[in-house]
Amino acid sequence: MILCCGEALIDMIPTPITDGAQGFVPHSGGAIFNTAIALGRLGASVGMLTGLSRDMFGDQLVDALTNSHVDQTHVIRSDRPTTLAFVQLKNGHATYSFNDENTAGRMLMPKDMPPQLAGVTALYFGGISLACEPCADAYASVLERHGSDRAVMLDPNIRPGFIKDESRYRTRLNRMISQSDIVKVSDEDLDWILPGQKGTADKARRLLQDGPTALIVTKGSDGASGYLADGTEISTPSNPVEVVDTVGAGDTFNAGVLAELQKSGHLTKSAVRHLTTDTLGAALIKGAQVAAITVSRAGANPPWAHEL
Repeated sequence: MILCCGEALIDMIPTPITDGAQGFVPHSGGAIFNTAIALGRLGASVGMLTGLSRDMFGDQLVDALTNSHVDQTHVIRSDRPTTLAFVQLKNGHATYSFNDENTAGRMLMPKDMPPQLAGVTALYFGGISLACEPCADAYASVLERHGSDRAVMLDPNIRPGFIKDESRYRTRLNRMISQSDIVKVSDEDLDWILPGQKGTADKARRLLQDGPTALIVTKGSDGASGYLADGTEISTPSNPVEVVDTVGAGDTFNAGVLAELQKSGHLTKSAVRHLTTDTLGAALIKGAQVAAITVSRAGANPPWAHEL
């Protein structure tokens, strides 16, 4: 089973109401939640480790996980509120304003994390849960404890506005990168992690020196490239579609990559260390395919397997 470790929240999506004013409709979301949902819909074996409120929004998130066949053994419920992300859409691209103080997800501590992960063969980390403390330290502790014998994929999805202490964040992130097998970043993420004038390929080689087997760099409408530690590179174009919005696009892409690797038997610690360009290329193609469906409709609404 793939265990998705990180935030689940409510995206408040702007929607016109009857008098013509702008209202907000609550949609289940969060980067890690979106990937878990997409994996479940694609038929992958998947569970989620997160903190959820017992409020009405927490119940909404639980229902969404259940409906998409996501295991909830490691979901931690509390009476703290749910994180709310108010979304603004400009030309189909999303920006966010978060209400995240003292929430059920953010306030997870290392002591809350499960001591055993029976049946889990792969771990997935990322999103704002790697930037917001104390939960960032909690998820880092999960990787420290359980990552040595499980395949690990990491997508930092860096949002500088969430980073209160850049030095602490960089130290934690660099440590997690060194413990990961596959790291996925946007081209903007890569420039933030390794600032400077070198090109993407040079930066990819530099990051791979820190320990990962593979690096995936997404470039929006320009597709994605994969780099292996042996120096080989492969690229895949994005699928041309009419974009409604980009909410959840990267999260769904990650689900496609993970689902394809699980299906082909390459999402174990031993197998992921020996990825080939053919295997990684097939995963990139599946990621682009499922992401294209997500951006063709409103909100983070990943496809089911039968929609591919």
